[in-house]
Amino acid sequence: MATIAIFNALPQSVRDALESAGHTLVSRDQYGTREAVVRHGRAARVVITNGEGGLSADEIAGLPDVELVCAIGVGYEAVDLAALASRGITLTNGRGTNDTAVADHTFGLMLAVAGGIVLADRMVRAGDWGAFASNSADYPFTARRRGLFGKRLGIIGLGRIGTKIADRGHLGFEMEVAYHGRQPKAESPYTFMPSLVEMAGWTDFLVVAAPGGPGTRHLVDDRVLSALGPDGFLINIGRGSVVDTDALVAALREERIAGAGLDVVDGEPDIPPALLDLENVVLTPHMAGRGPEPVAVMTRLLVANIAAFVDGQPLLTPIDLSQTVDPEN
Repeated sequence: MATIAIFNALPQSVRDALESAGHTLVSRDQYGTREAVVRHGRAARVVITNGEGGLSADEIAGLPDVELVCAIGVGYEAVDLAALASRGITLTNGRGTNDTAVADHTFGLMLAVAGGIVLADRMVRAGDWGAFASNSADYPFTARRRGLFGKRLGIIGLGRIGTKIADRGHLGFEMEVAYHGRQPKAESPYTFMPSLVEMAGWTDFLVVAAPGGPGTRHLVDDRVLSALGPDGFLINIGRGSVVDTDALVAALREERIAGAGLDVVDGEPDIPPALLDLENVVLTPHMAGRGPEPVAVMTRLLVANIAAFVDGQPLLTPIDLSQTVDPEN
């Protein structure tokens, strides 16, 4: 069995599964800070982290016995890959564990923001049923309610999650689907658009399903948002860093786009007050991939990867450290 240094919060069910397998846990939940995890976890052979928190070169240097790093989700953009490679440390991720949940949540955000569902709920609870139903001038956003059926769906990043979003849009809502990414996917039936600005101008719903990291930082900027236009909606279930938040706030405030549904925000959990004040945005707390079902799948994969490592068997989801960016979701 192994000593495991844990740098991110884990559901109790995951901790229980690891402890039941005989592993010793040294976690941030126990010691409060990442620095304390490094101090108390010097004997760790395994690290568990996530994409946003990652693992720095200094932290890797402070853990001399580590041989395996497990990114519990899909992303690993904040893990120092060069430092891992220089030590011969193996990296795995949780790809395939939450694809379905994130794709489902994407359409929840789309329906909520385009249909004004959150605003409507708030108004009904305040006793304002009639004003909403009458399209009163006091509530101009209600006049801009939109459905999804037959609309155009543009997806940034047609990986596993992006493909499930595309399939749901095409099959469930008869949407016309296009995507933008590093390169076209020969196996995909959907239209590849090499220009993100052109795709934004074409689409009704622009969905960010791209990974984080320097290669995608602020990929959705003022030019893209301006192209999306006053009838377009932005949905982000990828990484907050992909969207320029200042540009997004300005576009929402000036009604240069119709609205946004955001499960991720750059700098989360600190959300800009200007974003919180807007009625044409729906926010959820990076929860798209959470829930009993994806957590159960994630737990099985994590425990299986660590067991394979301890037993000297092939890992289930190893990452090629020669990559410079992490794979599309």
